[in-house]
Parts: sequence; C-alpha cells; structure tokens
Amino acid sequence: MQIEKLRGRALDQLFESVLSLKDIEECYRFFDDLCTINEIQSLAQRLEVARMLREKKTYHVIEDETGASTATISRVKRCLNYGNDSYEMVLERIKDKGLEKKEETE
Repeated sequence: MQIEKLRGRALDQLFESVLSLKDIEECYRFFDDLCTINEIQSLAQRLEVARMLREKKTYHVIEDETGASTATISRVKRCLNYGNDSYEMVLERIKDKGLEKKEETE
C-alpha cells in the first residue's frame, strides 16, 4: 500500500476532515477551497474511468467520453486489478444509494 509512505498527522487530518463532511453541498464547498478545479475534475474523472472499466468499456470509448488519457485509464485499471478494491467499494456504495450515473436520469 503506497499510502503507508504518506501516513501521518497531516494526512490523518485531511481524511478526518473529509469524513466530517455532512452532505454533498459541504463537499462542494470544502473541495472548492481545498483543490483547484483541475484537481477536482481529475479525481472525478478517475472515478468515472473506474466505473466505465467495470462496465467493460473499451479504452477508446472511455477516452472519448471522459477525455482521460490512456495513461490515466491504465493507471485506474491497474488499481482495479491490483489495488485495495477501494474503487469497487465506493462504486458499489454509490450504486446502492442511487448516485452512480445520476446525471443520466436528470
């Protein structure tokens, strides 16, 4: 686990801060202050790539629909195959809450 190299008080504080957020509106406000727009979009893009890889979409389709580079797609795929199963965990949780691909029904 690579995150072990980063573990410490500052990272614990960040994660505790994220866990303290009560709703999506608080998340928007916190991440707007914490990150640049590009950083937020990159994080969201990786999650979308993971969702699409789970659905067995091709690299070409994922690249076209998300704008992600093949390097990003490969990195996410490597995490899906050999990582900590966290993408799988959160995608299942948001699916259970009806949040996954919510924008298609709006």
